[in-house]
Amino acid sequence: MDFSLKDHQKLIRDTVRQFMETEVRPLVKELEREEKFPVEIIKKLGEMGCCGMLVSDEWGGPGLDTVSYVLMLEEVARVYTAMSTALGVTNSAVQAPLAEFGSDAQKQKYLKRLASGEILGSFCLTEAAAGSDAAGIQTTAVRSPDCHSERSPRSEESAFSYVLNGAKTWVTNGSHAGVYIVFAKTDPAAGGKGITAFLVEPSFKGFKIGRHEDKMGQRSSPSVEILLNNCEVPAENRLGEEGQGLKIALSALDGGRIGIAAQAVGLAQGALDDSIKYAKQRKAFGKSIGEFQAIQWMLADMQTEIEAARGLTYYAAWLKDSGKPMGSAASKAKLYASEMANRVAYKAVQIHGSLGYSRETDVERMYRDARVITIYEGTSEVQRTIIARDLLR
Repeated sequence: MDFSLKDHQKLIRDTVRQFMETEVRPLVKELEREEKFPVEIIKKLGEMGCCGMLVSDEWGGPGLDTVSYVLMLEEVARVYTAMSTALGVTNSAVQAPLAEFGSDAQKQKYLKRLASGEILGSFCLTEAAAGSDAAGIQTTAVRSPDCHSERSPRSEESAFSYVLNGAKTWVTNGSHAGVYIVFAKTDPAAGGKGITAFLVEPSFKGFKIGRHEDKMGQRSSPSVEILLNNCEVPAENRLGEEGQGLKIALSALDGGRIGIAAQAVGLAQGALDDSIKYAKQRKAFGKSIGEFQAIQWMLADMQTEIEAARGLTYYAAWLKDSGKPMGSAASKAKLYASEMANRVAYKAVQIHGSLGYSRETDVERMYRDARVITIYEGTSEVQRTIIARDLLR
């Protein structure tokens, strides 16, 4: 079994690492303090190809493999996890389903702009009363005679629009996105089989950005409420067929979990790097604390867990690139890596002692940032359910 990275993968890793160290690290504390979304930095990453890594060159992307994508996210998260969240959503949760289920016209209109970083995407599934239970969403979409009379010639689809009503919560990139994948029920009586996906622009009538969540961590990655009040969506902006929405959502989440695992690995690696540096510098009882067995064992456990999570993540990415079933592997990677990142961040704060509790350190931010990783894109409990179902099938 060959575990070595290809030359182009090493180049991507090293290029992103250098960019994050030189261009981003000096700004992290300011961005965190001001809760400022790093728009200009993300645009620079877009110019490097990081905003549409998995998109084919036909639609404006570099058409790279999932392992390369994982390496990019890992390096971004190692320095600033909030930025990796923004990149992960637009790359995976939005562009992947658009590439698979979108029409050529939709790809021409949205996918090219997403791949270049001109616009970001948002994934709108979660609601106040529907998180893990995706089929329980209450947002509705009803067909209505098309009010966009300027469209000509009129096709059968352009003869009607959809009117969406409801609210979505915890929408990543929500205050800065150029296109939103919104899931709504076109047939409420059909449950999960009655959900349909739509491509919604923020300029559409009836679309409004609501409250911003005041979060524990990842404070530079905005999570907002999206309000849909008789929001008019043209029929040609339906993604896939009516009733195909849940399938689209779940396929996006499968691939997205690999990205979340990579994010967790990157955050943990950053926490370990800082802990090693501090253990060498901090003196106690006449020697560096890194010479004490208690600290050495924590560092050893941290490194071992990171390598285990990295192996699971790269394997899931390899399965995806090979066209093999990867749903269970993605869940294993997401489950282990997300919980590992929390354990590693905890130890990093412990190694730093009272300084680790100060917002002057990066490990304090990492500790807060890590907590949500076991929750979004499928909680740890959901991942265990997926893995168990696969085992028992």
